[in-house]
Amino acid sequence: MRITTLALPIIAVSLCVAAGGPAFAEKLTMKVNMTGTSEVPPNNSPAKGVADIGFDTATKMLTWKVTYSGLTGPATAAHFHGPAEPGKNAPIVIPFKDVASGAAGSATLTDAQAADLTAGRYYVNIHTAAHPGGEIRGQVTR
Repeated sequence: MRITTLALPIIAVSLCVAAGGPAFAEKLTMKVNMTGTSEVPPNNSPAKGVADIGFDTATKMLTWKVTYSGLTGPATAAHFHGPAEPGKNAPIVIPFKDVASGAAGSATLTDAQAADLTAGRYYVNIHTAAHPGGEIRGQVTR
């Protein structure tokens, strides 16, 4: 079989695609539902919340918008915790500057933080005076 010079780039690209090729950047979007039963230990809070999360794997930019209602009192703190699987607790990784419902923010993650986030080892936690360990929580999963 005779391969022309023009065919070589096509063959090279085909081989890269067949081998899996380079990893491409993604823009991930995740919706996290937060409840008291997801806390560790669980509580009977009637509160509910949602965190809309975006993550750009190329820039490692994490963005979020959190809304919640029905807390037993004003939120005293809100943040991402990690690394931890569901059912486990972990330290604060990224605090929210504004804990009011509707809080939004962004942060640039390190490589290790990005790996933990995309592996599902981060959770969002909203704290109140009645529940200082966290009133509602939701695990961030893809």
